[in-house]
Amino acid sequence: MWHIIVTTTPQLLKAGIRYTIPLSIISFVLGLILAVITALVRRSTPRGNLVSRGLWQLVKWFFDFYVWLFRSTPLLVQLFIVFFGLPNIGVQFSSWTAGIITFSLNSGAYASETVRAAISSIPQSQWEAAYSIGMTYRQVLWRIIFPQALRIAVPPLANNFISLVKDTSLASSITILEMFMVSQQIVAHNYQPMLMYTLVAVIYAVFCTVLSILQHYLEKWTSRYVADPREGV
Repeated sequence: MWHIIVTTTPQLLKAGIRYTIPLSIISFVLGLILAVITALVRRSTPRGNLVSRGLWQLVKWFFDFYVWLFRSTPLLVQLFIVFFGLPNIGVQFSSWTAGIITFSLNSGAYASETVRAAISSIPQSQWEAAYSIGMTYRQVLWRIIFPQALRIAVPPLANNFISLVKDTSLASSITILEMFMVSQQIVAHNYQPMLMYTLVAVIYAVFCTVLSILQHYLEKWTSRYVADPREGV
């Protein structure tokens, strides 16, 4: 048993470092960018003439539909549609590209609700006070709203990222050679499914534990200007 663990752990770690972690980071960063855009669009109020308001409302409906669609369907089904289904209509991606697209869209849909809730939690009076001293919408967002919303959004966004790391195991279904698929290939040779799947679970647990520790320090950093209520006791 120990011989198998010693010889296969490097292979699993290599797959994790080469595929699982990069796939998670790239997908989460792209998803977070999409989440911020989606949240801002969905919170916006159409202005201008009737045509402008109508066009902007269509844009809002599109983003509403996007969030509804990716939160209402299983991630595995989304992966299959992008990788196996789209080639039937002439749109074909490599397994790596299909994985990034699907994970980014899926994580962006969930993260957009977190970002939207974090922004909405900032009192309207702060918007009005910033506008009253001549700040533009962009200045209010970057200088007043985002710094406060970040502290609120970090815990759920970090949880989303940790979940994404675990969800990348589904990428094996579209032939991405990440940790879980490597473990399946090893099982096909040594016929030790219990041992190999337990080992890959332990490695995932180690990765997620490290991320949880980083989350703790990130939360402390974003809350460094918030007074501890215990200090007044």
